[in-house]
Amino acid sequence: MDLESLRIFSSVASELSVTRAASRLGRAPSNVTTRIQQLEAELGVELFVRAGKRMALSTSGEQFVGYAQRILSLEDEARHVITGGATGGTLRVGSMESTAASRLPVPLAAFNRESPSTQLEVSTGPSGMLIEQVRSGQLDCAFVALPTAHSDEAHLTEMGLEGSAIWQEELLLLLPPTDATATSPAQVKTRALAAFRIGCTYRFIAEEQFGIHAGSGWKIQELGSYHAMVATVAAGSCVAILPESVLQLTSARDHLSTIRVCSISTYLVWRRDYKTPAFEKFALLFKEAA
Repeated sequence: MDLESLRIFSSVASELSVTRAASRLGRAPSNVTTRIQQLEAELGVELFVRAGKRMALSTSGEQFVGYAQRILSLEDEARHVITGGATGGTLRVGSMESTAASRLPVPLAAFNRESPSTQLEVSTGPSGMLIEQVRSGQLDCAFVALPTAHSDEAHLTEMGLEGSAIWQEELLLLLPPTDATATSPAQVKTRALAAFRIGCTYRFIAEEQFGIHAGSGWKIQELGSYHAMVATVAAGSCVAILPESVLQLTSARDHLSTIRVCSISTYLVWRRDYKTPAFEKFALLFKEAA
């Protein structure tokens, strides 16, 4: 089981297509297929379930992909550390959608100018998922809003993580036209919430504010972007909770009413033992900005 086999497996697991993975890797599809078959033979399990041209990770494959990514990440980290950062390396950064949209473009551009040899890979998701991906080694660091249970340094330490508060966000409740005169959450009559999937800290805060639970009479419409949330609010279907910095990026700020909910910190979190030169430059850039 060599590193190149793990890279090939990781690419196929990501694409769920031999053809797309081969194109991404610059290899012939037949070569990718052969390497996957050799890896499966070596491990003694099937890593993919194949049905015609369609494929999916098997149960064993789902278990193995995390280990493969961690091994590849550790190899990249080791190479980067022992060369003193000369190789640039790859930095895998996770972020909430809101932070990626409103906070990251300028500092990421600055980091790229200062460290052009470091490849940044940015992915987005809810805070809960991002924290787990940092813990498991799938991400090197992430910008998250800490859930209530993890909102102090002691809980981060228990999870093997470190964190630094970077930005303070003002969370607003965006109101549909029918609730435009409401001045507190208790006055809101709409009983539907537009939100990201479970794991989003902002969604959890909204659920606490409104007492949303099974049997409460509330409906949750799960959406994949703030643009979609703003649209459903404007259409009168839902309320939504979002940072003021995101609302300022839309025209809705001039047409829809809001109620201030709370102030919450956005943290940069990383594994306690993760100390590559690229990450230390990256973290310093944001700490200085904070």
